[in-house]
Parts: sequence; structure tokens; C-alpha cells
Amino acid sequence: MSDDKGDTKVPQRWLPIECNPDTMNKFLYQCGMPKSWGVSDVFGLDEPLLAMLPKPVLGIMLLYPIGEDLVPEGVVEEENKDGVYFMKQTIGNACGTVAMIHCIANNLESIKVEGGFLKDFLDQSMGKSADEKANILEYDKDVCNSHDEVARAGQSAVPNLNDNVDYHFVALIEKNGTLYELDGRKSGPINRGPTTKESFVVDAAQICKKYMELDPGNIRFSVLALTPSE
Repeated sequence: MSDDKGDTKVPQRWLPIECNPDTMNKFLYQCGMPKSWGVSDVFGLDEPLLAMLPKPVLGIMLLYPIGEDLVPEGVVEEENKDGVYFMKQTIGNACGTVAMIHCIANNLESIKVEGGFLKDFLDQSMGKSADEKANILEYDKDVCNSHDEVARAGQSAVPNLNDNVDYHFVALIEKNGTLYELDGRKSGPINRGPTTKESFVVDAAQICKKYMELDPGNIRFSVLALTPSE
């Protein structure tokens, strides 16, 4: 780990990172993700629009409004049988960062992270429990500072740090033929049923649609994908 990581926790509430590819890619590239990969907008959940995404799609990130009964039922796997990289979210407004980590950390066979803050964090947290991973992030000043810089430089007005944010990010990934939803507020990965690498993006879109069906009048949903850079 780099020298400026010590025994002092980072702030336990971060500014929310803006939900757009430019902002999220800036953060990821600062942290060390190779520029051959990036976050892309998903402009629609029907198959013709999904087919326009660069292939392969390694992860889907869904931003949805928080509310009662707005999460489709699913089975939380307390025992992580597939070796899914899963971490808790203990820092307020860090759900976007946690979702990005979930997508990347479960696809390291494709994404070669060879340096930077991200590699440091993954090297230290790999193989640890979900709570231990969260604790490591709580002390990672590099990731915190990069997140704060990018959050302040976004296209939208910077919110007050103490404002309540009423939306949340989750990640969807394929692991060993299973579609998993990874939500840092849960105790473990949510098994969303069988999938394949080829059908993953269509199957993940069905989960996103289930969220939207629970609040059909709300337009504050956004979907992003982790794909090769165009």
C-alpha cells in the first residue's frame, strides 16, 4: 500500500459521485484501471439497444431511487460458494464506488489492473471478508481523495455533504454461470439465477426492469455498463 495510508479513517460520508460515464471513467483511470476498459451508458433495456454495447459487457450498474419495497425479492447467499468478490458499504454515498469495485474485482481475468490505487486496494482486500474489505476502504485515503476530487468536478452542482441522497447503486455480474446482484448494504451476494457470458447483458437487463416495474412512474433510474472502450 502507498505510504500515506495510515491508521486514520477517511471521512465516513463522501460526496456522491455523478452518474455519468465521463465522471466515473475519470475516477477509475485515476485509480489505475486500464483505459482499454470503461463505463458506458445503457440507452435502453430492449435487446436491439443492448446489442449496440461494446462487447464483452463485464458488469452492469443500476442506479435506482431508494424507497420501501423497491428491491425485487432475491436470495442472499451468506456462504460465498462461487468466490464472488463482495464487500460491504460502510461509507455514506460510496455506493457508486463500491459498485465499480464489484464490477472490476469480479473480472480481473479480463481487466488487467497493473498499478495505482485500485491495484493496491484489490491486493490488500482480495480474500478478505466483506466486512474486512469495507474496513480497508475506510482507511484508503488515496481512493477517498480521488473520489472527492472527481465528485466535486462533475457536471452537476455539488451537493452538501450532509444532504440525504435518495438513490443507490448496485452491480450485476456473471460468475460461474450465475447472475449475481452485489449491493454493499446487504450481507452477501444476491443470486439472481442462471446466466451465461453470452446472455448476461440481456439477463441483467431483466433484473433492471424488475426494479423499474416496482416504481413505474419514476424516471430516476440509470443503467451503466462496464465494457471495452470504443
